[in-house]
Amino acid sequence: RYLRTLYLGLQSRWQAEHRRRHFYWRMMFESADISMLRLLETFLKSAPQLVLQLSIMVQQNSIEPLQGLSALASLVSLAWMIASYQKVLRDSREDKMPMSYKGAVVQILWHLFTIAARAIAFALFASVFQLYFGIFIVTHWCIMTFWIIQGETDFCMSKWEEIIYNMVVGIIYIFCWFNVKEGRSRYRMCIYYIITLSENAALTVLWFLYYDRKTTSDFDALILVCVVSSSFALGIFFMFIYYCLLHPNGPMFGPHAGGCIFRQRPAPVPGSPTDAVTSPPRSLPRTTGGERDGAPGERDSCVPVFQVRPCPPPAPTARAPRTEGPVIRIDLPRKKYPAWDAHFIDRRLRKTILALEYASPTTPRLQYRTPGAPQEVLEYETTV
Repeated sequence: RYLRTLYLGLQSRWQAEHRRRHFYWRMMFESADISMLRLLETFLKSAPQLVLQLSIMVQQNSIEPLQGLSALASLVSLAWMIASYQKVLRDSREDKMPMSYKGAVVQILWHLFTIAARAIAFALFASVFQLYFGIFIVTHWCIMTFWIIQGETDFCMSKWEEIIYNMVVGIIYIFCWFNVKEGRSRYRMCIYYIITLSENAALTVLWFLYYDRKTTSDFDALILVCVVSSSFALGIFFMFIYYCLLHPNGPMFGPHAGGCIFRQRPAPVPGSPTDAVTSPPRSLPRTTGGERDGAPGERDSCVPVFQVRPCPPPAPTARAPRTEGPVIRIDLPRKKYPAWDAHFIDRRLRKTILALEYASPTTPRLQYRTPGAPQEVLEYETTV
């Protein structure tokens, strides 16, 4: 995958002007897939190693230089990968504002300090209560997995694949917050961090009450407690900095929150019919559930930039015949995609549409299977 992404990136630089866009977006889709796989790999491998290394350091009451460097590398890789995935995911979607490098750095600091506090609290508790620590981890993982399943994610093709995916994401939720559902996330995030704060405090207090006084002095124990609390506080501070100042959609708190591009509906251009069907946009944006169903959502004060254009009523005036182009017929009913930004079907539809756009002078149309008559989508109304 890395070599393929590099090849597509080079092709996007070397090809002619009309072919660069095709290879560029194929490169971005591959890059987002790589970031997702690396994120899962990092939390399945580096996170347990970090807790194990810190627990050994606490039990031995000493830190070897190579051991400390390894633990620091594991911690940085966790924070780096989750911020990197968020940036690459936004860059691969034209309907999302790209994340700035300042925002990515602040996201790294946010996750760095919150994961550090979480891992140190785990290590302290595991150094004294090994069996109870295992019970706690399994319990927390089960609760988080059921919470994710209750959110009705839609990432995989089958129900059981979706459950396995939710179980893997539940492992990420042991250490940090990871949004898996489109829409408002501040309330879910607040609930998660309240639970995390309570667990960190309980684990640290229990360790402070029962730690071995022979190997660890009271001063060192107090320092460790202060490190856990201050690290978590710094992480929450950088989280507020990100959402208040550096979020791509604009400040998420305050009177100007919302991230709207247009505050009022732009006036129509004189002399042009409002229902004229022009060439569909070459970008492939995601249509949110609120825009698709007509229900008020998070951005209901914004003008929807991309939406399904209703079929115009028959007019007495003659219209120029629309140029027929390729039609992608999908043997699936149109589904609602409320959760994930990189759906299995969407990725392959995107690549197919890009290939057909490159080979055909007209933009392809999408046609889904419906219980009644086939329904054609004149403009992109899927998550692609």
